[in-house]
Amino acid sequence: MNRIPQQRSRLRILAAVAAAATLACAGAPALAQAWPAKPITMVVPFPPGGPTDLVARVLAQKIGEQLGQNVVVDNKGGANGNIGAMAVARAPADGYTILYNTSSITLSPALYKSLSYDVEKDFAPVALTAVVPLALVVHPSVPANTVQEFVAYAKAHPGKLTYGSAGNGNVTHLGAFQFVQAHGIDAVHAPFKGSAPADLALVSGDIQFLTDTVNSVIGFVKEKRMKMLAVTTAKRMSLFPDVPTLAESGMPGFETGAWQGIMVPAATPKPVVERLNAAVVKALQSPDVRAKLAVQGAEPLGSTPAEYGAYVKKELARWAKVVKASGVTIE
Repeated sequence: MNRIPQQRSRLRILAAVAAAATLACAGAPALAQAWPAKPITMVVPFPPGGPTDLVARVLAQKIGEQLGQNVVVDNKGGANGNIGAMAVARAPADGYTILYNTSSITLSPALYKSLSYDVEKDFAPVALTAVVPLALVVHPSVPANTVQEFVAYAKAHPGKLTYGSAGNGNVTHLGAFQFVQAHGIDAVHAPFKGSAPADLALVSGDIQFLTDTVNSVIGFVKEKRMKMLAVTTAKRMSLFPDVPTLAESGMPGFETGAWQGIMVPAATPKPVVERLNAAVVKALQSPDVRAKLAVQGAEPLGSTPAEYGAYVKKELARWAKVVKASGVTIE
């Protein structure tokens, strides 16, 4: 039997496979160098002017400078961030549509009975960007200047105090829920459609307290239209060195915040993810970006894609327990 043609055929196949592998290896850097060739859309799944939008716009401008292309913010608010997230999950995985997500993306799987996307399967993590701590604030008429005094006051008026939030199952809701649960406070929850209306309800006296992001309440606190009793950071904030943490005030080890990050559709090429990550990390190290975030009480973070993926997995497990304890579900 003549085996030479068969051997030649095998050699041709092996050569073709090797050539394809070489092209693939060479194509990855080329793809990273070619991207981006046009403006990038950053979907912010919350309304313009809110705490997330403010930070996202600072980063979008600087990331655009790093990449040499405009990064255009597109606000797609609604359903606790799920409408914007769904839009990005269904977008082409070419690096031109990115999601500026918040911690809400790890709350939704536990809150909603059905979601049209899977956080871990439909997205590729790029970088953890920043965290905005929460603050426990009360209306000026509340006769309390410390957490301990407020807890005593609330317990003396069971069922008569109302706390607001930016929405059912939002981190601002669950932050307050953990506070009232830890101290055995009987209070009514009033969800609003975003931080702005919740803050205005507190200023007007329609509600008595809430936990909201520092950058949402900082102006009202400075104007003495709210009283800040504590922050949710592990250590006191440099912006408010005289304000204690909740960990200092009866909730040892407690720490939470409205963290933010960037994700892209799951099939986005790895070289694009890596280049975007490098641009994000460099933007976060920029002195002018850090200064702008500091004014808002936001703390810059930064991470590798793998680190962010691990953090998301951890937060999914964490908030699943909190949501279960709260009993909140959303259709």
